[in-house]
Amino acid sequence: MEQLDPYGDGFPVVVISAPALSGAAGQAVRQAGGRVMRAIDWPAVAEEIGRQAGRPLLMIDTHGAEALAMEVALARIDAVATALDLPVLVSLPTADIDLVAAMLLGPRVVMLCDASELELVAALAVAGATNGGASMLHGHVHEGESERLRQLNAEVARIAEVLARLSVQGEEEGRGGVGDRHQSFHAATARAQPGDAEIVRRMIRARRLRDGLFGEGLFEEPAWDMLLDLYAAHLEGHRVSVSSLCIAAAVAPTTALRWIGKMTEAGLFARQPDPADRRRAFMVLTDRALEGMRAYLAALRRLG
Repeated sequence: MEQLDPYGDGFPVVVISAPALSGAAGQAVRQAGGRVMRAIDWPAVAEEIGRQAGRPLLMIDTHGAEALAMEVALARIDAVATALDLPVLVSLPTADIDLVAAMLLGPRVVMLCDASELELVAALAVAGATNGGASMLHGHVHEGESERLRQLNAEVARIAEVLARLSVQGEEEGRGGVGDRHQSFHAATARAQPGDAEIVRRMIRARRLRDGLFGEGLFEEPAWDMLLDLYAAHLEGHRVSVSSLCIAAAVAPTTALRWIGKMTEAGLFARQPDPADRRRAFMVLTDRALEGMRAYLAALRRLG
Protein backbone atom coordinates (compact mmCIF):
# COMPACT_ATOMS: atom_id res chain seq x y z
CA MET A 1 0.00 0.00 0.00
CA GLU A 2 1.21 3.45 -0.93
CA GLN A 3 -0.05 6.69 0.63
CA LEU A 4 -0.13 9.49 -1.93
CA ASP A 5 -2.08 12.75 -1.75
CA PRO A 6 -4.63 12.50 1.08
CA TYR A 7 -5.00 16.26 1.65
CA GLY A 8 -4.81 17.73 -1.86
CA ASP A 9 -7.56 19.30 -3.92
CA GLY A 10 -10.13 17.36 -5.91
CA PHE A 11 -12.48 14.48 -5.18
CA PRO A 12 -10.88 11.63 -3.19
CA VAL A 13 -10.02 8.35 -4.92
CA VAL A 14 -8.62 5.07 -3.66
CA VAL A 15 -6.80 3.24 -6.46
CA ILE A 16 -6.65 -0.55 -6.46
CA SER A 17 -4.34 -2.01 -9.09
CA ALA A 18 -1.12 -3.83 -9.76
CA PRO A 19 1.83 -1.65 -8.63
CA ALA A 20 3.05 -1.22 -12.21
CA LEU A 21 -0.25 0.43 -13.17
CA SER A 22 -0.80 2.66 -10.14
CA GLY A 23 1.16 5.53 -11.67
CA ALA A 24 -0.96 5.62 -14.83
CA ALA A 25 -4.13 5.29 -12.74
CA GLY A 26 -3.05 8.19 -10.54
CA GLN A 27 -2.38 10.34 -13.59
CA ALA A 28 -5.87 9.61 -14.94
CA VAL A 29 -7.37 10.53 -11.57
CA ARG A 30 -5.53 13.87 -11.52
CA GLN A 31 -6.53 14.65 -15.11
CA ALA A 32 -10.15 14.06 -14.09
CA GLY A 33 -9.83 16.55 -11.24
CA GLY A 34 -9.37 14.08 -8.41
CA ARG A 35 -6.67 13.17 -5.91
CA VAL A 36 -5.36 9.77 -4.94
CA MET A 37 -5.76 9.17 -1.22
CA ARG A 38 -3.97 5.85 -1.39
CA ALA A 39 -2.94 3.18 -3.88
CA ILE A 40 -3.47 -0.42 -2.80
CA ASP A 41 -1.99 -3.54 -4.37
CA TRP A 42 -4.30 -6.55 -4.76
CA PRO A 43 -2.81 -8.71 -1.96
CA ALA A 44 -3.26 -5.83 0.52
CA VAL A 45 -6.90 -5.09 -0.27
CA ALA A 46 -8.43 -7.27 2.47
CA GLU A 47 -6.39 -5.47 5.13
CA GLU A 48 -6.33 -1.92 3.77
CA ILE A 49 -9.68 -1.32 2.08
CA GLY A 50 -12.10 0.76 4.14
CA ARG A 51 -9.50 2.30 6.44
CA GLN A 52 -9.68 5.72 4.83
CA ALA A 53 -12.02 8.41 6.09
CA GLY A 54 -14.92 9.82 4.11
CA ARG A 55 -16.57 8.39 1.00
CA PRO A 56 -13.89 8.11 -1.68
CA LEU A 57 -14.40 6.75 -5.16
CA LEU A 58 -12.90 3.27 -5.51
CA MET A 59 -11.04 3.13 -8.82
CA ILE A 60 -10.14 -0.47 -9.70
CA ASP A 61 -7.89 -1.59 -12.55
CA THR A 62 -7.90 -5.38 -13.03
CA HIS A 63 -5.33 -5.43 -15.84
CA GLY A 64 -2.45 -7.72 -14.94
CA ALA A 65 -4.05 -8.98 -11.73
CA GLU A 66 -4.10 -12.67 -10.82
CA ALA A 67 -7.53 -14.29 -10.77
CA LEU A 68 -7.19 -15.73 -7.27
CA ALA A 69 -6.06 -12.40 -5.79
CA MET A 70 -8.92 -10.61 -7.57
CA GLU A 71 -11.49 -13.12 -6.35
CA VAL A 72 -10.58 -12.51 -2.71
CA ALA A 73 -10.13 -8.76 -3.10
CA LEU A 74 -13.32 -8.11 -5.09
CA ALA A 75 -15.44 -9.90 -2.51
CA ARG A 76 -13.97 -7.66 0.18
CA ILE A 77 -14.38 -4.54 -1.98
CA ASP A 78 -18.04 -5.39 -2.60
CA ALA A 79 -18.68 -5.79 1.13
CA VAL A 80 -16.98 -2.51 2.04
CA ALA A 81 -18.50 -0.53 -0.86
CA THR A 82 -21.98 -1.79 0.04
CA ALA A 83 -21.57 -1.09 3.75
CA LEU A 84 -20.14 2.42 3.24
CA ASP A 85 -22.16 3.23 0.09
CA LEU A 86 -19.02 3.91 -1.95
CA PRO A 87 -19.05 4.40 -5.72
CA VAL A 88 -16.89 1.98 -7.70
CA LEU A 89 -15.32 2.40 -11.13
CA VAL A 90 -13.66 -0.65 -12.70
CA SER A 91 -11.35 -0.64 -15.71
CA LEU A 92 -11.08 -4.18 -17.00
CA PRO A 93 -10.18 -6.27 -20.05
CA THR A 94 -12.86 -8.36 -21.76
CA ALA A 95 -11.41 -11.53 -20.24
CA ASP A 96 -12.27 -10.30 -16.71
CA ILE A 97 -15.96 -9.54 -17.32
CA ASP A 98 -17.37 -12.69 -15.71
CA LEU A 99 -15.14 -12.57 -12.66
CA VAL A 100 -15.76 -8.89 -11.96
CA ALA A 101 -19.50 -9.11 -12.65
CA ALA A 102 -19.78 -12.12 -10.33
CA MET A 103 -18.47 -9.99 -7.47
CA LEU A 104 -19.40 -6.41 -8.38
CA LEU A 105 -22.67 -5.60 -10.10
CA GLY A 106 -24.94 -2.87 -8.82
CA PRO A 107 -26.24 0.66 -9.29
CA ARG A 108 -23.07 2.28 -7.89
CA VAL A 109 -20.66 0.24 -10.03
CA VAL A 110 -19.43 1.50 -13.41
CA MET A 111 -17.47 -0.93 -15.59
CA LEU A 112 -15.24 0.21 -18.44
CA CYS A 113 -14.15 -2.61 -20.71
CA ASP A 114 -10.98 -2.11 -22.79
CA ALA A 115 -11.33 1.64 -22.23
CA SER A 116 -9.05 4.25 -23.74
CA GLU A 117 -7.26 6.77 -21.53
CA LEU A 118 -9.74 9.46 -22.57
CA GLU A 119 -12.72 7.25 -21.73
CA LEU A 120 -11.23 6.47 -18.32
CA VAL A 121 -10.60 10.13 -17.52
CA ALA A 122 -14.13 11.10 -18.60
CA ALA A 123 -15.69 8.34 -16.52
CA LEU A 124 -13.62 9.34 -13.50
CA ALA A 125 -14.71 12.97 -13.88
CA VAL A 126 -18.39 11.96 -14.02
CA ALA A 127 -18.06 9.58 -11.08
CA GLY A 128 -16.21 12.19 -9.05
CA ALA A 129 -18.79 14.86 -9.77
CA THR A 130 -21.61 12.51 -8.88
CA ASN A 131 -19.92 11.48 -5.66
CA GLY A 132 -19.25 14.94 -4.35
CA GLY A 133 -18.45 17.46 -6.99
CA ALA A 134 -15.59 17.63 -9.43
CA SER A 135 -14.15 20.92 -10.60
CA MET A 136 -16.14 23.07 -13.00
CA LEU A 137 -13.54 22.25 -15.62
CA HIS A 138 -15.32 18.93 -16.15
CA GLY A 139 -18.86 20.29 -16.15
CA HIS A 140 -19.43 19.67 -19.84
CA VAL A 141 -18.29 16.06 -19.53
CA HIS A 142 -20.65 15.57 -16.63
CA GLU A 143 -23.57 17.19 -18.45
CA GLY A 144 -23.05 15.09 -21.54
CA GLU A 145 -22.77 11.86 -19.60
CA SER A 146 -25.75 12.82 -17.43
CA GLU A 147 -27.86 13.26 -20.56
CA ARG A 148 -26.82 9.82 -21.82
CA LEU A 149 -27.67 8.30 -18.44
CA ARG A 150 -31.02 10.10 -18.46
CA GLN A 151 -31.81 8.65 -21.87
CA LEU A 152 -30.70 5.21 -20.72
CA ASN A 153 -32.95 5.40 -17.64
CA ALA A 154 -35.87 6.58 -19.78
CA GLU A 155 -35.41 3.69 -22.23
CA VAL A 156 -35.24 1.11 -19.45
CA ALA A 157 -38.39 2.58 -17.89
CA ARG A 158 -40.13 2.46 -21.28
CA ILE A 159 -39.23 -1.21 -21.77
CA ALA A 160 -40.47 -2.08 -18.29
CA GLU A 161 -43.73 -0.24 -18.97
CA VAL A 162 -44.26 -2.02 -22.29
CA LEU A 163 -43.67 -5.42 -20.71
CA ALA A 164 -46.01 -4.52 -17.87
CA ARG A 165 -48.71 -3.40 -20.31
CA LEU A 166 -48.40 -6.59 -22.36
CA SER A 167 -48.58 -8.73 -19.24
CA VAL A 168 -51.66 -6.95 -17.89
CA GLN A 169 -53.29 -6.98 -21.33
CA GLY A 170 -52.84 -10.75 -21.56
CA GLU A 171 -54.49 -11.19 -18.18
CA GLU A 172 -57.40 -8.89 -19.05
CA GLU A 173 -58.06 -10.68 -22.33
CA GLY A 174 -58.12 -13.97 -20.45
CA ARG A 175 -60.77 -12.53 -18.09
CA GLY A 176 -62.66 -10.70 -20.84
CA GLY A 177 -62.51 -7.47 -18.85
CA VAL A 178 -60.81 -4.11 -18.94
CA GLY A 179 -58.56 -2.85 -16.16
CA ASP A 180 -55.84 -0.37 -15.38
CA ARG A 181 -53.00 -0.94 -17.86
CA HIS A 182 -50.55 1.11 -15.84
CA GLN A 183 -50.52 -1.11 -12.78
CA SER A 184 -47.68 -3.39 -11.74
CA PHE A 185 -47.01 -6.83 -13.21
CA HIS A 186 -49.55 -9.53 -12.46
CA ALA A 187 -49.52 -13.25 -13.12
CA ALA A 188 -50.17 -13.41 -16.85
CA THR A 189 -52.44 -16.05 -18.37
CA ALA A 190 -50.04 -16.41 -21.31
CA ARG A 191 -47.83 -19.46 -21.15
CA ALA A 192 -44.81 -20.50 -23.14
CA GLN A 193 -45.81 -22.59 -26.17
CA PRO A 194 -43.91 -25.28 -28.09
CA GLY A 195 -41.82 -23.57 -30.70
CA ASP A 196 -41.52 -20.26 -28.82
CA ALA A 197 -37.78 -20.72 -28.38
CA GLU A 198 -37.32 -21.16 -32.13
CA ILE A 199 -39.45 -18.07 -32.80
CA VAL A 200 -37.25 -16.01 -30.49
CA ARG A 201 -34.07 -17.37 -32.07
CA ARG A 202 -35.45 -16.45 -35.51
CA MET A 203 -36.09 -12.94 -34.26
CA ILE A 204 -32.49 -12.71 -33.04
CA ARG A 205 -31.14 -14.01 -36.36
CA ALA A 206 -33.31 -11.51 -38.25
CA ARG A 207 -31.93 -8.67 -36.16
CA ARG A 208 -28.36 -9.73 -36.94
CA LEU A 209 -29.32 -10.01 -40.63
CA ARG A 210 -30.12 -6.31 -40.62
CA ASP A 211 -26.61 -5.57 -39.37
CA GLY A 212 -25.12 -7.69 -42.14
CA LEU A 213 -27.10 -5.89 -44.82
CA PHE A 214 -26.94 -2.31 -43.60
CA GLY A 215 -23.84 -2.24 -41.41
CA GLU A 216 -23.35 -2.39 -37.67
CA GLY A 217 -24.47 0.41 -35.38
CA LEU A 218 -27.63 1.50 -37.22
CA PHE A 219 -30.09 -0.66 -35.26
CA GLU A 220 -28.62 -0.82 -31.77
CA GLU A 221 -31.19 -1.97 -29.21
CA PRO A 222 -29.05 -3.72 -26.59
CA ALA A 223 -31.79 -3.99 -23.97
CA TRP A 224 -34.17 -5.75 -26.37
CA ASP A 225 -31.41 -7.97 -27.77
CA MET A 226 -30.53 -9.08 -24.25
CA LEU A 227 -34.18 -9.66 -23.32
CA LEU A 228 -34.61 -11.89 -26.37
CA ASP A 229 -31.40 -13.82 -25.66
CA LEU A 230 -32.26 -14.42 -22.01
CA TYR A 231 -35.81 -15.45 -22.83
CA ALA A 232 -34.64 -17.91 -25.49
CA ALA A 233 -32.12 -19.35 -23.02
CA HIS A 234 -34.87 -19.64 -20.39
CA LEU A 235 -37.09 -21.59 -22.81
CA GLU A 236 -34.19 -23.83 -23.81
CA GLY A 237 -33.05 -24.45 -20.25
CA HIS A 238 -29.66 -22.85 -20.82
CA ARG A 239 -27.73 -20.43 -18.60
CA VAL A 240 -26.16 -17.22 -19.88
CA SER A 241 -22.97 -15.78 -18.41
CA VAL A 242 -22.45 -12.03 -18.20
CA SER A 243 -19.81 -12.11 -20.95
CA SER A 244 -22.13 -14.07 -23.25
CA LEU A 245 -24.92 -11.59 -22.61
CA CYS A 246 -22.56 -8.75 -23.55
CA ILE A 247 -21.96 -10.48 -26.88
CA ALA A 248 -25.72 -10.90 -27.41
CA ALA A 249 -26.21 -7.15 -26.86
CA ALA A 250 -24.28 -6.51 -30.10
CA VAL A 251 -22.70 -3.31 -28.73
CA ALA A 252 -19.39 -2.45 -27.09
CA PRO A 253 -18.86 -4.37 -23.82
CA THR A 254 -18.84 -1.19 -21.72
CA THR A 255 -22.23 -0.21 -23.17
CA ALA A 256 -23.60 -3.71 -22.62
CA LEU A 257 -22.42 -3.74 -19.00
CA ARG A 258 -24.10 -0.39 -18.42
CA TRP A 259 -27.37 -1.76 -19.81
CA ILE A 260 -27.10 -4.92 -17.72
CA GLY A 261 -26.69 -2.78 -14.63
CA LYS A 262 -29.70 -0.61 -15.44
CA MET A 263 -31.92 -3.56 -16.39
CA THR A 264 -30.96 -5.24 -13.12
CA GLU A 265 -31.74 -2.07 -11.19
CA ALA A 266 -35.11 -1.86 -12.99
CA GLY A 267 -36.02 -5.35 -11.78
CA LEU A 268 -35.93 -7.05 -15.19
CA PHE A 269 -32.61 -8.90 -14.91
CA ALA A 270 -31.25 -10.83 -11.94
CA ARG A 271 -27.81 -12.21 -11.21
CA GLN A 272 -27.42 -15.84 -10.18
CA PRO A 273 -24.06 -17.04 -8.81
CA ASP A 274 -22.63 -20.14 -10.43
CA PRO A 275 -22.77 -22.80 -7.68
CA ALA A 276 -19.84 -24.62 -9.27
CA ASP A 277 -17.61 -21.57 -9.75
CA ARG A 278 -17.90 -18.46 -7.58
CA ARG A 279 -15.82 -16.55 -10.12
CA ARG A 280 -18.74 -16.56 -12.55
CA ALA A 281 -22.35 -15.47 -12.44
CA PHE A 282 -25.29 -16.03 -14.75
CA MET A 283 -27.94 -13.51 -15.77
CA VAL A 284 -31.62 -14.47 -15.84
CA LEU A 285 -34.94 -12.74 -16.40
CA THR A 286 -36.97 -11.95 -13.32
CA ASP A 287 -40.54 -13.20 -12.98
CA ARG A 288 -41.76 -9.76 -14.00
CA ALA A 289 -39.75 -9.84 -17.22
CA LEU A 290 -40.75 -13.43 -17.98
CA GLU A 291 -44.42 -12.53 -17.68
CA GLY A 292 -43.97 -9.66 -20.10
CA MET A 293 -42.06 -11.77 -22.62
CA ARG A 294 -44.69 -14.54 -22.50
CA ALA A 295 -47.39 -11.96 -23.14
CA TYR A 296 -45.32 -10.50 -26.00
CA LEU A 297 -45.03 -13.92 -27.70
CA ALA A 298 -48.74 -14.49 -27.16
CA ALA A 299 -49.48 -11.15 -28.82
CA LEU A 300 -47.30 -12.13 -31.78
CA ARG A 301 -49.21 -15.39 -32.16
CA ARG A 302 -52.52 -13.51 -32.18
CA LEU A 303 -51.13 -11.32 -34.95
CA GLY A 304 -50.21 -14.41 -36.92
